[in-house]
Amino acid sequence: MTSRTSIDPNTNSTGRTWLIFAGIILIAINLRAAITSVGPLIGIIREDTGISNTLAGMLTTLPLLAFALLSPMAPAMAKKWGLETALLLSMVVLTFGIGIRSISSPYTLLIGTAFLGMAIAVGNVLLPSLVKRDFPRHIGLMTGTYSASMNLLAAIASGVSIPLATQAGLGWQGSLLIWGSLSLLAMIVWLIQRRSSGKTAEVSSAAGKQQNVLKSPLAWYITLFMGLQSFTFYVNISWLPEILRSQGMDYGAAGWMLSILQFVSLPFSFIIPVLAGRNPNQRVLVTISALSMLIGYAGLLSGMSSMNLLWVMLVGISGGANFSLSLMFFTLRTKTAHEAAALSGMAQSLGYLLAAVGPMLIGFLHDATGGWKVPLTVLSAVVVVLFFFGFGAAKPGYLSVPDETKTEA
Repeated sequence: MTSRTSIDPNTNSTGRTWLIFAGIILIAINLRAAITSVGPLIGIIREDTGISNTLAGMLTTLPLLAFALLSPMAPAMAKKWGLETALLLSMVVLTFGIGIRSISSPYTLLIGTAFLGMAIAVGNVLLPSLVKRDFPRHIGLMTGTYSASMNLLAAIASGVSIPLATQAGLGWQGSLLIWGSLSLLAMIVWLIQRRSSGKTAEVSSAAGKQQNVLKSPLAWYITLFMGLQSFTFYVNISWLPEILRSQGMDYGAAGWMLSILQFVSLPFSFIIPVLAGRNPNQRVLVTISALSMLIGYAGLLSGMSSMNLLWVMLVGISGGANFSLSLMFFTLRTKTAHEAAALSGMAQSLGYLLAAVGPMLIGFLHDATGGWKVPLTVLSAVVVVLFFFGFGAAKPGYLSVPDETKTEA
């Protein structure tokens, strides 16, 4: 086994510990804000650039495709360059992508979005590894802290996008560009951290035991559950404001409703993992969460706009629960760290590939039908399928994974 020195707060210098902590939080707040800030602005961007709803959906679909393609490669990047350097480079690329995306052109919109998606993919995969390496006795606390930070900034980004564009006079370009200040700050902190580190960081690898989780039925349940919950999340941040706009809500109010959807998910991101860890069977949690989302989408479909706040909150509560459950399944359904890493890689790669279909499909259905009834009906059907795979993933047990390192004599 590879020997590693952790930076646990109980055993290392206070200054370096806080520098690492700050670096983790700064990366976390960059993992969603650049994406969630787009949803409320899609209508304005579409009117300004003349792009279709299908192409507008690509603004959230492209990052997901990048997640799917780069997730399996991120550990190799960390192994080659070290965690600190890989994360620093991801923030450099993210800043570049945000800048390019803010130029008034359909082409630069898509190119910049692709770059920021690649950068976020690296952060998504490597941040848990960093927490495990440097805070081995505080994994739960650190994971909860960075998850809450990520979701909090995602909600804020959704809420302030329209005010920044209209009331502050920045336009949609400036409203998107401003999030580059966060990635620039993260770059500075990680540059300092990289220079202060006495050695290149190492990443634990499962290379010694190549485990083919693709052959495990349980792994597929978990992967599809994660993919479908991501499908609903990215559809929500892309199209919820437009759905609400079609029911008479103005741009600003619709943007804040998207923020509310994400704010109400925060406490459940903490509560659900605690409850899931206390019981080997999480089927009750999956059932309640699926019902909450199904009622929320049905309410939006009903056209009862006076109750839109309730419908949005139900969808948000379920979204927070589903996201945290998908992360918990990585550890609850595996026996070793190697299995957990292999399952996480599979779920993030294939799951986000599935999720990438969501925003573009829903945008296409809206363009084809001229309304939101068919898209919301499809979303309700997705929740039913989500429940099916979640119910299978929540059954007590572990992956049955063959060891692929054994070769025939």
